[in-house]
Amino acid sequence: MLYVQMSGLGSPERIYASFILAADAVAAGIRATIYFFLKGVEAVKKGEPEKIEVEGYPPLKLIMERAIQEGVELEVCEQSCMLAGLKQADLIDDVKVVGPSTLNDRVLEADAVMYF
Repeated sequence: MLYVQMSGLGSPERIYASFILAADAVAAGIRATIYFFLKGVEAVKKGEPEKIEVEGYPPLKLIMERAIQEGVELEVCEQSCMLAGLKQADLIDDVKVVGPSTLNDRVLEADAVMYF
């Protein structure tokens, strides 16, 4: 299962959805990857997850940590990072920077793709 996170900090509920659904997929025995693209890279910038909280849910940082512990893979588009002025050192530790063609590969490999 591939979750493409294109929405940024202005749509925190979309970021939550990616992590909650991906963690649920892994719990069901399904490989899950969240690919951060365009504004979505904002979600994995160091310091940002701690600032995001949607009413009725734990802080995003906790949701992210649980998803990562359960085995959700995180990838971020290198070109999107460049557009945002971000380098690997600016991102959370658990995210892997990958080339833009990786998104094409992931889409072709996935049984299902969801965009947020």
